[in-house]
Amino acid sequence: MPEPRLRSWLQLFRLPNVFTAAADIFLGFLLVHSSLEPWWIFLSLLSASCLMYTAGMVLNDVFDVAIDRIERPSRPLPAGRIPLQLALHVGGVMLGAGVALGWAATALSGQWRCGVVATLLGVMIIAYDRILKRTALAPVAMGVCRSLNVLLGASAATEPLHNIHWMIAAGLGVYITGVTWFARSEASKSHKGQLVAAIGVIAAGLATLACFPLLADDALPPDWQPVYAVAIGARWWMLWGVLGGWTVLQCAKAVADPKPAVVQAAVKHCIVSLVIFDAACCFAVRDIYWAAAIWALVIPTLWLGRWIYST
Repeated sequence: MPEPRLRSWLQLFRLPNVFTAAADIFLGFLLVHSSLEPWWIFLSLLSASCLMYTAGMVLNDVFDVAIDRIERPSRPLPAGRIPLQLALHVGGVMLGAGVALGWAATALSGQWRCGVVATLLGVMIIAYDRILKRTALAPVAMGVCRSLNVLLGASAATEPLHNIHWMIAAGLGVYITGVTWFARSEASKSHKGQLVAAIGVIAAGLATLACFPLLADDALPPDWQPVYAVAIGARWWMLWGVLGGWTVLQCAKAVADPKPAVVQAAVKHCIVSLVIFDAACCFAVRDIYWAAAIWALVIPTLWLGRWIYST
């Protein structure tokens, strides 16, 4: 059992969710590389993503501390287990380090996209946490952050990104937009109409992910082609029907009973499912083995989630 102080930091970091950010980097990198080599570039991008995601969680709680004192008083900052100023400094340093690692990947790979995407992601994290979170644009801003995270993984590509890469990033962004909207009132009783509308956005994001192989064309390099999705034919659509249907069903339970515990359980399912969706997209291009490697990130996400909250 971790020491109370350590556990408080891990709660502040939302540690289980960090593996969903890592899954995005695996996906983005493998869409444009046949393996995880060059390792030093991949590890730079992976570290950048994990640091910036964690920084976003920390700064989110720093800027929300007044609200959390009312709605979530047991959390580390409102409960006083971690000093507010220290959390602000840690979040700022982690965000800066993440952006720096993005530019390190640019230096290692010679691809300007790495540093630029990392910088854009850092700006969006600050914009969401400090300015946009309490506005109607918050779900969209969170979706943009997720899209940029996937593009960060693909940013070291030696050729220009193709439409399928933009579509995957957009699909995951739309999905997270819906999840964020769904979770807007998770600390109190949610409005059923809002939940239903958010489910529609979630479904649209999943449909976008399912359809990305349709954008493949002859301009796509051979090792970027979604050959495995094409090879299994109709079973590709069945796969997404099962994955998407199960996720929508979990969300529908919250529509039937929109109390906080049920909504939060649905949100947790949606967040963990990101790893599965990343794995499915990877399978389309890189076969079952790399998809399974991404899927394995579900294990630490679920295991850590038994002790550390993720929403």
